Formats: sequence, structure tokens, C-alpha cells
Amino acid sequence: MQQYAEEQRSIAYFSMEIGIDDKIHTYSGGLGVLAGDTVRSAADLKVPMIAVTLLYRKGYFRQKIETDGWQREEPAAWNVDGLLKEMPQRTIVVLEGRTVHVKSWKYEVKGVSGYTVPIYFLDTDIPENYEWDKTLTHHLYGGDEHYRLCQEFVLGVGGIRMLRALGYQHIRSFHMNEGHAALLTLELLDEHAKKDGRSYLIENDKEAVRKKCVFTTHTLVPAGHDEFSLDLARKVLGQREDFFALNGVLHNGQSLNMTRLALNLSRYVNGVAKKHGEATRIVFSGYSINSITNGVHAATWVSEPFKRLFDKYIPIWKQDNFSLRYALTIPKQEIWDAHMQAKKQLINFVLNATGIVMDENVLTIGFARRAATYKRADLLFHDIERLKRISSQVGKIQVIFAGKAHPRDYEAKKIIQRIFQAKQSLNGDIKIVYLEDYNMSMGAMITAGVDIWLNTPIPPMEASGTSGMKAALNGVPNLSVLDGWWIEGHIEGLTGWSIGEPVVGTGENRDHRQDAESLYDKLENIIVPLFYGNRDQFISMMAHSIAINGSFFNTHRMIQEYVLNAYFLC
Repeated sequence: MQQYAEEQRSIAYFSMEIGIDDKIHTYSGGLGVLAGDTVRSAADLKVPMIAVTLLYRKGYFRQKIETDGWQREEPAAWNVDGLLKEMPQRTIVVLEGRTVHVKSWKYEVKGVSGYTVPIYFLDTDIPENYEWDKTLTHHLYGGDEHYRLCQEFVLGVGGIRMLRALGYQHIRSFHMNEGHAALLTLELLDEHAKKDGRSYLIENDKEAVRKKCVFTTHTLVPAGHDEFSLDLARKVLGQREDFFALNGVLHNGQSLNMTRLALNLSRYVNGVAKKHGEATRIVFSGYSINSITNGVHAATWVSEPFKRLFDKYIPIWKQDNFSLRYALTIPKQEIWDAHMQAKKQLINFVLNATGIVMDENVLTIGFARRAATYKRADLLFHDIERLKRISSQVGKIQVIFAGKAHPRDYEAKKIIQRIFQAKQSLNGDIKIVYLEDYNMSMGAMITAGVDIWLNTPIPPMEASGTSGMKAALNGVPNLSVLDGWWIEGHIEGLTGWSIGEPVVGTGENRDHRQDAESLYDKLENIIVPLFYGNRDQFISMMAHSIAINGSFFNTHRMIQEYVLNAYFLC
């Protein structure tokens, strides 16, 4: 029976991080959470998928924020043995001439019908390995370029070999969720050459591999595209001149660019929103790049009060997310009651975590996501005096923030610190909370419990964004810059409100002052008066957020697009 199940799997999904459970510290932000939601929807829809990632025994990090707002990091080890099942199969990879032994741990994601999708977490921390090699699956996004390339070699090459060792011999599509796993193409090339009786690669091998590969690129931020010098690539991979000599493997003949490697060896490439697809085609001209807009797993991100409400009025919503369009038929008072239950839960959490008493009757704005400079978490405080006037003269507001900065991203850490400074400046006027150690359960609580979801990226840097989709599922309207998914989900005054003007060109000369003024104008003239003065219309917007955006921007719809457009083309 097990062998039959393995033979039926035809899609292998590779991701550097997968967020599937708060207790399993193998994710840092949106990329990993999206990967987890993708796997959940694959299980719900019985898509014959398996997933591969690295184990990260010491996790990403536990965030502590000092009283002055400076973030520091602590180890985030977790209970591997208690949460995952160790598999008996072993494989090896050769790094820098050393044999590195690899094992895997299994976690099964069960869908609504009982169908399961296994995730395999690769682990090099085993006695047979040298001490340094044991650390390769300790830290997510840790170490230097050398460490990172070795990790990506284990993920790509080791991942394919582990799947073969586990009995998966009939994979038709290998999906690279970002370029970190692009070296899986090397192992597929070697497999094809070996099948032809060769120990070396030739140009014709590429087409056989290209037919098997799907690549999703998620970012326009340069740091998101890993690039390694040829010297380092030769050091780690060995003298694989047959690989390096293939057209499209090296970027300008000088470096190993993982994004371009994936682009050149994939039959289907996509960005993660329509605008992101357009922008990616400009940055990577000459490639056929499609777009499949991201989504979120509805049953995971809908709060308990709304689950009960949907179960009552839309009983098939978990199986058929499109049925959420019938949210327009739910009585408005019941929508508001469900929202207030979620809001009270959030406010109680804030009280227990910080000692700060927030008011459930005050308009609450939420901003929680990975801390990065282009996301401009501090834009709300561009003009503190005007923000004060809005709260004192138009209607009170309070704000809840959360998010981790990468340990080496000092500019992002400074943004967190500036929010703390603004908090002090607004003390007595506007309550500001920054919740530390942001994780998935906290994210679910905030997206469901605030009244307005704020998003202020520099366009077009927000490839998609998914936190606003989670808010929409819980009836929370978005207030966002027109970027990423929001360009598609925005209907002014119905699903939320826009900030600023649509991006022109690459957006490098974006005027932060104008965006801040637009944000204040919307709060002062539309949102705050609406919240306090026309509750019926506000609830109508909540219902439309669910019916229009919640029903569409989900991973059930997303994975159906992958199945139709990407997975079964060969």
C-alpha cells in the first residue's frame, strides 16, 4: 500500500522554508507560510504532492525587543523528535569532496477529506558527518554565503536523492518555490545523463530537465536572488565543468545565480501576482513569465468565531472556498458579533503579553508582517501631529504592530526602533503596541482581531503579500498601497481603500510624503468617520471583503491554477 502511494505522487514541491505549525520552527515569514498553505490546500484537494525542505534544528530565532525598541535574537530550538517521524532511509551528497550523510523526518498534512501530503525535512545532524556538516540543517538563513550554498546544495541535490531513496520514482513536476532549490536541476541533469549511459552532461540534457521543472519567483528585492561566485561554486560543487559549461547555468559566465538557473531550466515560470509578473518580465527580460496570484489557506486563517459563522451559513466553505461569496447573505449583526469576539480575544492577548489595556470600542489598525525596509512600517508616523489630531478630533484610533527583522538587516531593526520612539511620542494620545516574537498564531489573531489592515510597501516591491488576504477572510477591510495582490482585490469603498497613486515604472522615486498624506486623508475623511458614524456601511464592507476577496485569494484557487497551468503540461 505504501509503495502504491509513493508511485501515485507526481509533484514534488521544494521550499527553503515551510511554515506548517508554530511549534515547528522552519519558517521566517511569508515565503514559508505560503508554502505551508500550499501543502494544506494540496491535501484538501487531493493533489498528489510531496514537499521537501530543511530541518533547522535551531529554528530561525526568538525575537526579544529591548525597552528602547532594539531587536535582539535568541535561539529557537524545538522538539524535533516529538513532532516529526524519523525515516529510516539515508542518502549522501558530496560537498567540497566530503561525503555528507542525509536523513529525513516526515510530517503529514491531512486535508479535509483525510488525504495526506507528506513533508520531508532533510537533516545532516547525524554522527557520520563532520561537525561543521552537521550544522548545515541547524539555522534558517544563517551563516555566510558558503554556508548558504552548502544548504542549498543539500536541499536541491540531497532532496532529489532522498525522494528516490524514499521510493518516489514517478515525479512529473518539480516545483521550486523560489530559487533556493535550483540545484535540484543538477541532480536531474545527472539522472538523465546516467540513463543515457554517460557520466557527463551535454546540452541536450537540459530539455529533458526543463520539461520537469516549475519555478515560482517571489521577489524583486535583489537580496532575494541568491548569487554565488564561480570560485565558491567550484569549491562546493566540485570541478563540474560539464555543468558550468551548459548554456544558462552561469550568469554572464561568472557566477551561479540561482534565480537565473531556475529560469533557464524550467518549462513554466510565474510571478505571484499580476503586477509582479509584469515587473518580473521587465527585470528578467527575454523569459516567458506568467503569473499566479498567491492565496492563503482559508480554514487555517479564519478565526474561530467566523468559522462558526461560516459553518452555520456556508457549510461547504472549507471544501469550496469560492462558496464564501455567499457571505453577503449572512446577517450583518452576526458578522459584527463574530468580529467583536475575535477583537476581544486579541485585546486580551495584548493585555496578557504587554500589560497594556486597549479599548475594544476604539478603531484598531493592524500592521504585522516580516520587518523589511521596503514595507515602510513607520509610514503611519510620518506626521505625528496630524495623526494626533485625527485621533483627538475625528475619532480615537489605536495600533497593533508585530514583525521580525532579519538579524543582519540593521535598517529594518531601526524601523522597529522608530515605531517605539513614535509610541513614546504618542503616549497618552494614541495607544501603540509592538508585540514581540511574531509567529503564525499571533498573525492569525491580529489579522482577525483588528478593524483595519494597513499595508504600506514601496511599489512594486510587494510581490504579492498575503497578510491582507487573511484579514479579508475575517471581514477586515484593507487600507493599502496599490501593489501586489491588492491591485487585483481593491474596490475603493467596497473591499477597502487605496493609499497613494498606482506605481509608475520601477517606483524608485516614490514620494513617501505624498503616500503619508494620502494615508492620513483616508483615515481623517473616510475611514474614521465611517467606523464611528455609519456602522451598517462598515459591516457591509466587511461582508464584501469576505465575499469578493476571501472567496478568491486563497490557496485552493491558487493550487488549482498550478494544476491546470503548470503541473501537468508534459
